Amino acid sequence: MSQTQSMNPTRTDFAEMLEASLLDRQSFEDNVVTGIVTAIEKDVAVVDVGLKTEGRVPLKEFATAGQPAQLKVGDKVEVFVERIENANGEAVISRDKARREEAWDRLEEQFKDEARVDGVIFNRVKGGFTVDLGGAVAFLPGSQVDIRPVRDAGPLMNIPQPFRILKMDKRRGNIVVSRRSILEEDRAEHRQEVVRELNEGDEREGVVKNITDYGAFVELAPGVDGLLHVTDMSWSRVNHPSEVLGVNDTVRVKIIKINPETHRISLGIKQLQPDPWQGVAAKYPVSAKFKGRVTNITDYGAFVELEEGIEGLVHVSEMSWVKKNVHPGKVVSTSQEVEVMVLEVDETKRRISLGLKQCLDNPWERFAEEHPIGSVIEGEVKNITEFGLFVGLTDEMDGMVHLSDLDWAKSGEEAIKDYKKGDVVQAKVLDVDAEKERISLGIKQVGSDPMDSVGEINRGDDVTCTVTAVETGGVEVQVGGEGGPKAFIRKSDLSKDRNEQRPERFAVGDKVDARVTGFDKVSRRISLSIKAREVAEEKEAVEQYGSADSGASLGDILGAALKGQKKD
Repeated sequence: MSQTQSMNPTRTDFAEMLEASLLDRQSFEDNVVTGIVTAIEKDVAVVDVGLKTEGRVPLKEFATAGQPAQLKVGDKVEVFVERIENANGEAVISRDKARREEAWDRLEEQFKDEARVDGVIFNRVKGGFTVDLGGAVAFLPGSQVDIRPVRDAGPLMNIPQPFRILKMDKRRGNIVVSRRSILEEDRAEHRQEVVRELNEGDEREGVVKNITDYGAFVELAPGVDGLLHVTDMSWSRVNHPSEVLGVNDTVRVKIIKINPETHRISLGIKQLQPDPWQGVAAKYPVSAKFKGRVTNITDYGAFVELEEGIEGLVHVSEMSWVKKNVHPGKVVSTSQEVEVMVLEVDETKRRISLGLKQCLDNPWERFAEEHPIGSVIEGEVKNITEFGLFVGLTDEMDGMVHLSDLDWAKSGEEAIKDYKKGDVVQAKVLDVDAEKERISLGIKQVGSDPMDSVGEINRGDDVTCTVTAVETGGVEVQVGGEGGPKAFIRKSDLSKDRNEQRPERFAVGDKVDARVTGFDKVSRRISLSIKAREVAEEKEAVEQYGSADSGASLGDILGAALKGQKKD
C-alpha cells in the first residue's frame, strides 16, 4: 500500500467514524449532560454540550423561584439534551428538564426517608399553591398551608421554607406537599419542651385565645395552650364561659393536670381561691333557715345560691305543700330571692338539699288546728275512685272518704253509686296526717251509728223487730225503733215449724220478736232467729208447768203456761 493511500481514510474508516458519531449522539440525547457557558446574550445563555455542539437556554431557567439567575461565562451547568441538532444546527437543551430529573431522583429518596424538603411557594392556583422543590413543581393544597386558615398568603411566597411530601407520582408528574405538617411537628416539639418545664400546681399567666360552650383555651406560651373548663372558672355557677372571660383577656390560672401522654393541660381559676365548701356543714346546719338567690331552674327543681360558690338544690317535691306535679318555673323564677331550710348536707359530695315549703305555713297543720278530729266540714266531690271519694276542702287540698266510711247500712261498693262529681256533701274529720299530707273523712259518721240505738244487747236477748223487706231466702228486719240497725232472718230461722218457714207469710211493717243468736259490734253483725226464741219458750214452759212423766200433753202444758202469763 502506498503512503498516500494510508493517510487518506477509506470508505470503511468513514463508516466507522459515522457510526461512532451516531453512538455519541444517542448517548447525549434524552440525557442530562454537563455543559460550559460560552456566552450570555440578552436573556439567553449559550452552552457548549460537547461534540462541537452548542445550545441556547433562557436565563430564567437558571433562576430559582423569586430570585434572578446568577450565571457567568465559564460556569459549568447541567442541562437536558433533547436533540443534538435542530434546523439551525444547534442542540435543543433545557435547564428546567435537567433540574426536574435531578429533583425527582432526590425527592423520591427524601419521600422514602420521610425527610423534609425545601421549596418555594411561587404561584397561586385553584385550590392552593404551586411550590418549586428545586426543579420539580408540587401542589400545596390550601388546607395544608398553615395550622389555622390563612387569609393572606403573600408573606409566605417566594421564600425558601421546609415542606413534607404527602404523595408523589412520577409517571403522572404529580407531587403533593404540606407546610402544615411541618408546623404541627415543630409546634409539638416546642410544646413538649415547654410542657416539660411545667408542673401541676404551678400558677401562670395566659391569654384567652378561644371560647367555646364548655370552656376557654388559654395560651400559656407561643403554641402552648391549656383548657380552662367552665366548671373550673368559678366556685359559683357559670352558665357560659363568656360570662366570665373574653377573647384576648389576660388571666392568671393554676395548672390542675398535665397528661404525660397527650401533653394536654387542664387549667383552673377557682383553684386560686379558698374552697367555700370546706366546713360548710357547720356553717349551714340542718333545719336552719337562710335566704338565697335562685340561679337555675330545671325540670326536677331549682338551684339556690346561699353564698358565692355554695349552691343547694330545692327538689320539686320540696317546693310547695299543695302544688304537686308542676314545673318548678311556676313556683319560683330565676334571680328571685327566697327563704329556704337546710334539709341535708353532704360535704364530701358537695351537695346541699334545701326545702322551700318548710319555710311556709303548713296547710295540713293549719287545717288540723282549724278542724280538729270530730268536726264536720262541707265540700264538693272532686273525684270518685274505686276506693272512695275525694272531697275538696280548699282550692288546693282534698280529703278522702273511704268506701267503708260512706254508709252504715250499705256496702261501700253499693253506697258509692249514690254520689257523683260536683255533689256537695258533709263529712266528719276522722284523721289528719300532716307528715303524709292526708286527711281522712267520713260521711256516715255525720249521722249516728244505728248500733248505738239498740243499747247493750247480748246473745240470748229477745228483741222486737220491724220487717223492712221480704225476700226468697228470708226477711230483712230493723232492730228496735226507727234508725236501728238492720239484720236478716234466714228462712230456716223463721219458725220451728217447718211448714211455717215461709217468708211470704210476713209483710213489710210486721212486728216480730226474735232471739239474738250472735252479736259483733265491731263487724256490725246481728244474727236473729224466731225459731230459737220459740224453742227456748217451749223449753221454759215444759220446765215450769209439766214434766216428762206427768202424762200431760204439750198442748195442756202450753195452755197452762199461757194462763199463767195472763194471771201475771
